[in-house]
Amino acid sequence: MQYQGVLTKMQTEIGDPIQYYLVFDSDFIHVNQLLGKTLKISFVGYQCLACGKNKKIYRQGYCYDDFYNQPQVGDWVMRPELSKAHLGVEDRDLEFEKKVQLQPHIVYLANSSNVKVGVTRKSQVPTRWIDQGAHEAIEIVEVPNRYLAGITEVALKEHVADKTNWRKMLKNEIEDENLVTYRDQLKAYIPDEVKDYFIENNTETELSFPVLEYPTKLKSLNLEKTPEYTGVLKGIKGQYLIFEDSTVFNVRNNEGYVVQLTMLN
Repeated sequence: MQYQGVLTKMQTEIGDPIQYYLVFDSDFIHVNQLLGKTLKISFVGYQCLACGKNKKIYRQGYCYDDFYNQPQVGDWVMRPELSKAHLGVEDRDLEFEKKVQLQPHIVYLANSSNVKVGVTRKSQVPTRWIDQGAHEAIEIVEVPNRYLAGITEVALKEHVADKTNWRKMLKNEIEDENLVTYRDQLKAYIPDEVKDYFIENNTETELSFPVLEYPTKLKSLNLEKTPEYTGVLKGIKGQYLIFEDSTVFNVRNNEGYVVQLTMLN
């Protein structure tokens, strides 16, 4: 069986384990059903997620020009504290920025390889945690806009990490932590204008990933250096496909790449 399309991040569905789907223009692939099967991934070309042209992908699925003009990849996306829509100040497209920034946001703790703080729209819970490969997570505050979430994250990352060690996450070198205790300890460092949004009485969300076998060493698949790869799929975690030979493929990092996916058995 063979599929071809432009990669975008895998869609997910909460479950035990998480269910993963690859969505192409003409195909909808339930990736969990490919576990244990031999797959061939072939690099075909590029398709910018904005202009749709066969132009080399620069970052996050966009060609160079679109990366620097599309509103969905403005600086405020990676740095929420730079959000200004609540002030009526435009970055690239004020209407788009209002739509995204002026909605409920969550500041959370997630444990993928270590406990980290992060920000996401409320509508993206628990998707954001799944994408990060977190096996447990908890909300700290729920605020009405992205700016308040951003300044809270900036304050809290002085006291807890804000990055995931993706290698430890994929090797499953993890330890359970008491995130309620972490949440309560961090309350003192929340900015004054956000303190009223603190979530007092919630519990951890636990997540389970479809992995048959975790790798001990990691080799990242780069489609430009290795335009054709064949391996047995052994797991899916975060936005990574994990293969039997310890090769891992980050689907999200390859958004905008056109691939042919062939199931060999």
